[in-house]
Amino acid sequence: MSDVACRLATAADFETVGALFHQNARHYFGDRAPSLDAITAQVRGDVLAEHANIEILLAEADGQAIGFASFAVVHPAPDLGGQLFLKDLFVTAAARSGGTGLTLLRALARIAVERGCVRLDWTAEDDNARALALYDRIGARRLPEKIYYRFDGDALKDFAEGQ
Repeated sequence: MSDVACRLATAADFETVGALFHQNARHYFGDRAPSLDAITAQVRGDVLAEHANIEILLAEADGQAIGFASFAVVHPAPDLGGQLFLKDLFVTAAARSGGTGLTLLRALARIAVERGCVRLDWTAEDDNARALALYDRIGARRLPEKIYYRFDGDALKDFAEGQ
């Protein structure tokens, strides 16, 4: 594989981002993943729209998209800086273990520094051994003092309705 380059996705990349999101969904949810058409429509209408509150960093090699990182800069953070929060990092099966994940993480770190962020945070599933090994190897600090909470499905709707 040739060198991996990273760039921010634009609205014109909706099909590429949709295809990567679909591969990501298939990787995590198998046959329960939404269709490629549904995901691409969502990317076109929401994810890459001007009003979107998330950005997509694409990793490309040989003119092909081989991964992405979705992220947002959030405030407040210490010292009036922002916090770049990595929502998801995904590398296609054929490109895994070739340095693409590291390239995406370094590009995100550069974006964070350029934008005046004081930290780069993300979560990882505790059963994703390859991701955990990468994050440990590059020296990212695990935060045992953080506990990750979630509302989803009916519990989210119930909570929103005050039930």
